[in-house]
Amino acid sequence: MSIDTDTARKVAKLARIKVEEEDLPALASEFNAILGFVEQLNEVDVEGVEPMTSVTPMRLKRRADVVTDGDQQAKILSNAPDAREGFFAVPKVVE
Repeated sequence: MSIDTDTARKVAKLARIKVEEEDLPALASEFNAILGFVEQLNEVDVEGVEPMTSVTPMRLKRRADVVTDGDQQAKILSNAPDAREGFFAVPKVVE
């Protein structure tokens, strides 16, 4: 696949970036270099390779799902600059 200057112009417009007319050939060349690299990645044999989320095997830390000392509404709301009817009160931002 090859990107020409018209396609580079369209991509720039869709990305809402201003690219001068004389810079379009360089942008198209950069796009072609990126696509060439992606094509190289398609040549890599990944048969039997499991997907991974990290380069090191990690397990998320877990905590026990136990009931804690909740029911601290009054204590929490005491820090609020403005609290009404058991909730934080915030200024209206939408009219």
